[in-house]
Amino acid sequence: MTRTNLEFKTEVKQLLDLMIHSLYSHTEIFLRELISNASDAIDRAKYESLTNSSLMENDKEWKIRITSDKDAGTLTVSDNGLGMTKDEIIEALGTIARSGTKEFMAALQNKDVKDNPELIGQFGVGFYSSFMVADRVAVISRKAGLDRSSGVRWESAADGHYTVEDIEKEKKGTDVILHLKEDEKKYLEEWEISSVVRRYSDYIEHPVVMEVEREKESELKKGEKVKIREDETLNSMKAIWLKDKSDITEEEYNQFYKHVSHDFSDPAKVIHYRAEGTSEFSALLYLPSHAPMDLFYKDYKIGPTLYVKRVQIMDHCEQLLPLYLRFVKGVVDSADLPLNVSREILQSNRLVEVMNKSITKKILDTLTEMKEKEFDTYLKFYKEFGRVLKEGIHYDFSRKEKIADLLIYESTKKGADTYTTLQEYVDTMPKEQEEIYYILGSSRTEALSSPYLEAFKAKGYEVLVMLDEVDDFIMNSLHEYKGKKVKSVVKGEIELDKKEEKEKKETEKKFKEMIELIKHQLTDDIKDVRLSGRLKETACCLVAEEGGMDPQMEKLLKSMGQDVPENKRILEINPEHALFAAMKEVFDKDPKSLVLEEYINLLYDQALLLEGSKPKDPGAFAAAVTKLMIKNAEKSA
Repeated sequence: MTRTNLEFKTEVKQLLDLMIHSLYSHTEIFLRELISNASDAIDRAKYESLTNSSLMENDKEWKIRITSDKDAGTLTVSDNGLGMTKDEIIEALGTIARSGTKEFMAALQNKDVKDNPELIGQFGVGFYSSFMVADRVAVISRKAGLDRSSGVRWESAADGHYTVEDIEKEKKGTDVILHLKEDEKKYLEEWEISSVVRRYSDYIEHPVVMEVEREKESELKKGEKVKIREDETLNSMKAIWLKDKSDITEEEYNQFYKHVSHDFSDPAKVIHYRAEGTSEFSALLYLPSHAPMDLFYKDYKIGPTLYVKRVQIMDHCEQLLPLYLRFVKGVVDSADLPLNVSREILQSNRLVEVMNKSITKKILDTLTEMKEKEFDTYLKFYKEFGRVLKEGIHYDFSRKEKIADLLIYESTKKGADTYTTLQEYVDTMPKEQEEIYYILGSSRTEALSSPYLEAFKAKGYEVLVMLDEVDDFIMNSLHEYKGKKVKSVVKGEIELDKKEEKEKKETEKKFKEMIELIKHQLTDDIKDVRLSGRLKETACCLVAEEGGMDPQMEKLLKSMGQDVPENKRILEINPEHALFAAMKEVFDKDPKSLVLEEYINLLYDQALLLEGSKPKDPGAFAAAVTKLMIKNAEKSA
């Protein structure tokens, strides 16, 4: 036998300690996690045995067994599933939360997680919940199809180390042996085990059995009771998704959601229906109430579990859902697909496309109904998943307006935390308003104080306030809604007041030479200089071209290390501002004045500050402002 001592990574040691102590109030969930893992292992073996019957070995049926040994103080959860090799057990159990260890640790450290066990499900660390009730855990496994000498034993006391050794194992599958802590011995009691299994794992497809002691009438002496030990199945094994909705309670729906999602909070919405026609299938889908922390990770598992005639084919069938609905959990059971269907076949299968369309429509219809009839529930859901849902505007052209109907935003005419839809916006637009206006900001306060809104406030036009960095990208993809163009207030030309052409031309003529001077002096920094139709009180601002990149989006991409092409903006000036009257006087006296040159540089730096950027040369800007302050103070003295 080869025995190897290995050490967890530093952050994994910390994570184990944090998790064991922070989530201690929900100890019963460990059993559900172990049963779910065992069920997954059987599902994988069951599927592979369709084409390789030797994987069954001598087993006549798939099952999960729970063994309580009060003398040894151990609880064992065993399965006859696929099992693991030595390399697989090190990969699976030697690394915790591979997709987000640091984020998981941060969540444990920064949140009140005492009553927040859904963190376990968010990062796939369910196995390690065993250490909440056990001071030592051993895992004995043998991969199906390999000989008895291929067994492996993994063991750890959550002390930063674990051992792995080669052993002999008679049967395939995995045994998880928990050496329970003294104050957790209640989990050796039959009634406690039965209660936890029925509460959390009743719908596991495979029997969860345990040897129990029962009194039965003696076959030898009538009327006399004798004690015998026999196997008892603890779960019902009923496929809840095939039952009639009227026969399922809310609690049953919620418990099944927790089984398929490994979440520990109730779902926001249940979607249960049967489709008939071109493709017959049953779907039991859930909208979660909380976004998992790895939702935006590249390796986030997408899609419901796919069954074919109650046989699980794959854990996550991504072909059944569009990417922007990747948060949806659940199961889909098809009566039409072949049992040997593969991911490659699914990609080109017409029936799968029909199922995808049906499921997508059903989810979007459910969200629409939630928004209209349960707005408070929808708002909570939207705050968690709205950013993902918006992606559909860009990726799903055929449903673009349907998804746009689901978007909600704050606006300049609504109070804080009060929202409007695009439809409501269009319904209340003044007749003369031709476009839907929006502004991006990092906060509502910042957005509402923006000088870019001055003309809109004066005109009484509502502007949508968008606080998500991707909103500008999404609005560019939407382009228009109900025939109304969607337009950013910081891009393109704005002309809300239809001035007489003669008056506009006279103003342009008046400032033409000074505008040319500003343009010439700032030629390396800006694309053009023009009179502004959006400013009323502020002297100047920088705007992007129509279709250009919003400054907020530009900053986001740069912070992500993306190469952002040069995006020179247009300097707009407010000819009605007193500053330009003063500058015009200086210009008329001496177009080459050094004071005028200094003012133009200050003007540009001021515009940069107003859009949220820093001055081109902060030191020079500070010196110029100081100089003006001294000069003004001397005049006032």
